[in-house]
This record gives sequence, C-alpha cells and structure tokens, in this order.
Amino acid sequence: MEAYKEEFIHFMVDCGVLRFGDFVTKSGRKTPFFVNTGCYQTGAQLRRLGGYYARAIHDTFGDDFDVLFGPAYKGIPLSVAASMALSEDFGTEVRYSSNRKEIKDHGDTGILLGSKIKSGDRIVMIEDVTTAGTSIKETLPILRAQGDVQVLGLVVSVDRMERGQGTKSALKEIEETYGLKTCAIVTMAEVTECLWNKEYNGRVIIDDSLKAAIDSYYDLYGAE
Repeated sequence: MEAYKEEFIHFMVDCGVLRFGDFVTKSGRKTPFFVNTGCYQTGAQLRRLGGYYARAIHDTFGDDFDVLFGPAYKGIPLSVAASMALSEDFGTEVRYSSNRKEIKDHGDTGILLGSKIKSGDRIVMIEDVTTAGTSIKETLPILRAQGDVQVLGLVVSVDRMERGQGTKSALKEIEETYGLKTCAIVTMAEVTECLWNKEYNGRVIIDDSLKAAIDSYYDLYGAE
C-alpha cells in the first residue's frame, strides 16, 4: 500500500471521520463502520484532506480537465479544498463549482456556486462516499443542462466495496451506467489491511472481533 494511503487512513481515524461500532447507512443497512466527512472541521484538516484528494485525482485523471464539481452540500468544501491542493501540489489550475439545492433568483443567480459551467468543459466530480449513486443520478442532469459538457469521472474518499443496486459495487455501477471513470483515495480492504491487529496511537482499532463483524457485513452486502 502506498504510504499516502496509510497516512490518510490514520488521518481519518484521528479526525473521527472513520468510526467503528453499530451504524445504519442511508440505504438501511446495519454496518460496523461509518465514514462521515462532516467531521473535518478545521483549516488544517481541510488542507490535508484536499491534498489526499488531489493525489488521487492527479493519479487517475491527470490535469486534463477544467472543472472540479462537488454536489451540495458535502461536496462544496471538498471541491474547494481539492482544487486548491491541485494548484499547490501539482500546478494544476482547475475551476471549482458546486450546486445549490434551490435556484437563486437574485444577486448571483442560478443553481451553481463558484465557477459557471459552459459548453466544452471537462468535469470531474468529487464526493465523500457513494453507496447507491443517488447523488450522481441527481447531479448529472444539472451539469448537462449547462451546455455540451463532458463529465469524465468521480472521485470519492473511501470505496465501501459493497453492492449498489445489484451485485456490483456502487462505483462499478456508476462506471457502467453513466460511462464515468471512478476512483477512491482508499478502499475498505485497504483500511482493514492497515488497521487490523496493528497498534496505532497505543491501541488496536480493528481487533479480531471487529474484523469478524466486518467480514460478516461483506458476506451480506459485499460486491462481487
């Protein structure tokens, strides 16, 4: 595993973003792990987070795109942080853009925040975690309504590696349904590899009992 991925996993633990216990996902699945990027709260945390996203974006999409788009609401700070990190770390200048939940009819009108989107733009979308592809389904029509644009792909922080609507993972379904390239900073398999029976900050985060619960979850919901 690349060093930056291990650093990112520990970073999520330190920020309380990656948690283990008893949770219920939006889709109603009971899960022993949960990722909540809303727990990133400081400027220093966002700067580091943007750097990890920028690395994944650079490795997957290079610099051959124009707009980094983050769907409201969690995608808004992600698009800002990652676009800044792309500029600082890789010299890649892209515009950031996000959508409003409601169209604004006065002042800075329209449905978009940040950069406007125009015909010819090549767009990469950025999200926290995708489990069902609902946000993509809602967001693509907004982007395509702005003009003749090319949506290249999607980057997320963690690939949960569980089934979407069928037997394949949510990211694989997005690739096949919408023709997008997808990537994640880390996968849950990498998270488990990094933390299982390995001490971090004086404790073992994933012990054998928790590992068994994670394995049982994937027996039920793991992607093929």
